[in-house]
Amino acid sequence: MTITKRRFGQNFLVDRSVVHRIIDAVRPQSDETIVEIGPGRGALTSQLLEKAGRVVAIELDRELVPQLRDKFASAPNLQLVEADALTTDFRAVIQPAESTRVVANLPYNIATAILQRLIEQRRCITEMILMLQREVVDRITAEAGSSERGYLSVLVEAYCEAEQLFDVAPQAFRPAPKVWSRVVRLRVRPNIAAEVKDERLLWQVVSAGFAQRRKTILNNLRDAPEPIQELLKKRGGASIVLCDAGVPPLRRAETLMLEEWALLVNAMV
Repeated sequence: MTITKRRFGQNFLVDRSVVHRIIDAVRPQSDETIVEIGPGRGALTSQLLEKAGRVVAIELDRELVPQLRDKFASAPNLQLVEADALTTDFRAVIQPAESTRVVANLPYNIATAILQRLIEQRRCITEMILMLQREVVDRITAEAGSSERGYLSVLVEAYCEAEQLFDVAPQAFRPAPKVWSRVVRLRVRPNIAAEVKDERLLWQVVSAGFAQRRKTILNNLRDAPEPIQELLKKRGGASIVLCDAGVPPLRRAETLMLEEWALLVNAMV
């Protein structure tokens, strides 16, 4: 019997009805490659293998990998990769396929980090169907003006179309977590959903803007890292740049829409 390891944040999905709902949401196709992150004991994997042309399962736990190999020894369409999803080159592991969809029940302790990694790898990912802590889904889908809105909300909005699907009770897992989960679909946009001159600078500015949530956007920009400070100085300072972008200086970061972040960055370059 596998012992759950706290460091991996493992809560294994055991409710078959939830498995079927996720598979219905995915609708695996016989001609596609699907990546599963953290197959665990293989509850989702077995269903994916029945319908998908190829499944690339990425598992970090060295004790689970041999169990998965034994369980799916007769599945020719499974490629089991012992690796950390946070450092995996998805384009490389899905070859010869050029694109993939990702399915995952993400551990609560590293869910946001993996989501950011997936967005970094978005050039070869068309869609993600993820099970996350319900509060995390609330944060990543929070709109401008919501107290839940943060850096990750803006990042997801920029690169994905989000659709909340359904909630999953703690009793669907072993061991049962103390929180509810939620399944969300993220469709990767072909292009960023804003006209911005410098995408790298955009994320530096958004990060600086949310550095201290209770401060105004003006004060956070004034306290931003040196490279941003230099750009602001060249344009006359943070107040002038905000004015040029049409963003009132006393607003807080969570009130800014993606388009306003883009206008702010465009006023800096």
